[in-house]
Amino acid sequence: MNRVLAMILAGGRGDRLSILSEKRAKPAVIFGGKYRIIDFTLSNCVNSGINRVAILTQYRPRSLNDHIGIGKPWDLDRTRGGVFLLQPFLGRNTSDWYRNTADAAYQNLSFVEDSNVQQVLILSGDHVYRMLYDELIAYHRHKGADLTLCTTTVPVEDARRFGIVTADSDGKIVEFLEKPRKPASNVISMGVYVFNPEILIERLQEDARDPKSTHDFGKDVIPSMVGRDKVFAFPFNDFWVDVGTVESYWQANMELIADLPRLNLYDSINPLLTKPQNRAPAKISPRAEVMRSLVCDGCIVNGLVRNSILSPGVVVDYGAVVEDSILFDDCYVGDSARIHRAILDKEVKVGAEACVGWGDDYTPNREEPGFLFTGITVVGKGARIPQGTRIGRNCKVYPDTEENHFLSDTIESGETVKGLD
Repeated sequence: MNRVLAMILAGGRGDRLSILSEKRAKPAVIFGGKYRIIDFTLSNCVNSGINRVAILTQYRPRSLNDHIGIGKPWDLDRTRGGVFLLQPFLGRNTSDWYRNTADAAYQNLSFVEDSNVQQVLILSGDHVYRMLYDELIAYHRHKGADLTLCTTTVPVEDARRFGIVTADSDGKIVEFLEKPRKPASNVISMGVYVFNPEILIERLQEDARDPKSTHDFGKDVIPSMVGRDKVFAFPFNDFWVDVGTVESYWQANMELIADLPRLNLYDSINPLLTKPQNRAPAKISPRAEVMRSLVCDGCIVNGLVRNSILSPGVVVDYGAVVEDSILFDDCYVGDSARIHRAILDKEVKVGAEACVGWGDDYTPNREEPGFLFTGITVVGKGARIPQGTRIGRNCKVYPDTEENHFLSDTIESGETVKGLD
């Protein structure tokens, strides 16, 4: 697999993740307590023997860049191959901010040409799945394909969020429709593409010259190749999810605490790799109760934790209850506080006897009714929840919100709290 270049698209804002992507790129969002979303794609590459990996970043890249560094956790700190962080730069006629996925790859075609590889693997940095790409590459070569894309199935009601794929009995794609309003099937593209480098360069150059193009792989490049080039589908039947919404992100995390999770984090042969944190072991006090949860290093639990995920350094104090929730690094839940069906970003402090996720009112969030409507309340990084405050469902608390920004001790469902400035 040394003749394969992987290019990971990791520059998206992730607006549908609400304030979880307010201060970081979507692939840098924490997942499963100790990981970042991009760890899945990076680990898939390394476990497949692909050691030349380019990561195309743009939106708020600092957290992502800090996480990846020189690639040591993935054994990508090497003199031949390795990891390359490719960001857009200004100042030349051929350079600008990445306008979309195809344009991001187009602006780095010189990197593709210099790599001297047989295939280019285009991947998304914000999908959660475990996959070895060996069979995919072998299938692509066996078919003599110009482009092979991975397909999977999703619930019919979710299909319109993706590209719909129709293939013949030999696997050749005969139709590709990007996000149709009324999908004819639930067979969708996973956003995993294998290109021969020559055809990739040629088609991206054509796309760049087209003034009507949006410069997107799904909307423009792939539909233009169907019926013209050899485009094949490779079915993938294991766990895969695009954690593009707050609900799908929460649900994918909750999958990890099932008795028999579909997503295996405990595969020692093909491990999920990440940047390690030097933390003390988790400590569970005699008065604590922990049930069906993931508790990372550095946590101190004195209260009750049920069906939840605690990232490193979380403290749950005496009498506190955390249920059906995800808490990022270094959150603090005060005495007798309650957290229910909520996501707390890093370093959130919840005062004693406060409640986050309260009541039976499921009014959608007024600012983001299309993103926050399933009862999940989201609290941004570094926010401070005052003692005794009750926050309802589908609420949003902006990052760095201080106690004096709460104008009432009850925040009704669907409301938003932000700093007064």
